[in-house]
Amino acid sequence: MKFKSFIGIDVSKSTIDAYLKFNQLHAIFENNEEGHQDLVEWVMENSGLVLAKDLLFGFESTGLYSSQLALFLEKHALPFYIMSGLELKRSLGIRRGKSDKADSKDIAEYLYEKQEKIKPTVLPSQTIQDLKKLFNYRERLVSDRAGFMARLKEYETMVTKNRLKIYQKSHTIVIACLDKQIETIEGEIDKLLHKDELLLNQYKLMNSIKGIGPQTALALIVLTEGFTLFSTWRKFASYAGIAPFPNQSGTYKGKTKTSKLANKRIKTLLTLCASTAIQYSTEMKNYYQKRIGEGKSKMSTLNIIRNKLLSRAFSVINRNSKYVDTLKYAA
Repeated sequence: MKFKSFIGIDVSKSTIDAYLKFNQLHAIFENNEEGHQDLVEWVMENSGLVLAKDLLFGFESTGLYSSQLALFLEKHALPFYIMSGLELKRSLGIRRGKSDKADSKDIAEYLYEKQEKIKPTVLPSQTIQDLKKLFNYRERLVSDRAGFMARLKEYETMVTKNRLKIYQKSHTIVIACLDKQIETIEGEIDKLLHKDELLLNQYKLMNSIKGIGPQTALALIVLTEGFTLFSTWRKFASYAGIAPFPNQSGTYKGKTKTSKLANKRIKTLLTLCASTAIQYSTEMKNYYQKRIGEGKSKMSTLNIIRNKLLSRAFSVINRNSKYVDTLKYAA
């Protein structure tokens, strides 16, 4: 698409810094609906443009802080592009110092330089957006619970028995409360899934694969936005950090290995799935034992199984049919 004006935006909790590349203007607005309206009016007034399709707004994904701006722009049919912090950081190279104004300018410059390759962001369905928020909130609750459980174990080794009861009682109450809240959020997630026939079907299809559990199935739906963001499982494997890449330069030939640039949460979930598959899937168990018996690396074998499971997840979605374990039907 051809754009005539580029607006870089640095989003914070209460304000947004905007930089208009057309005439190198900078302004600050409130990060609320009124401020968003002021932003658009300022851009239209200073860019001299009449058609909204000639504008391209760009900003980093900052969760709740940027979601309302994205919804506002979508509502008013204003093209925008949401980028990851890593995407922008890698394009800038080495830099010194940091400010909101400078960040907004960098984003505008990035939009201008990459305009031929950029495709405006299309927000997922409301159900996907709600699922993503609940999924992330559940993750935080689980992390908080793990923190309290770890601290309780520390107290058990460091505090005298007379004082330990105080910590045990307090932590037990908090952990029980977190358990209840996690259960409540999971109930809300289940309700959302049952309201969307397509997503519920995807969820059930993935759960038909031995090794892939409910949380991994949900994570895949959220991260792929209902399997619309990634055209192949290999592209998602690269995003998840489980795709092996060659490590060679000139005459040097190192080991093929995965990249450190990864979504660590889904990578961890897929690792747990692979471990489960080795225990409960006869096919995966035999494959794992065969490779280990041949002297292959345990980690590389586990990574192959992670990729196999991911491939199967995409396959059942594309075929729209449950996974069939053919091995159990073998004579």
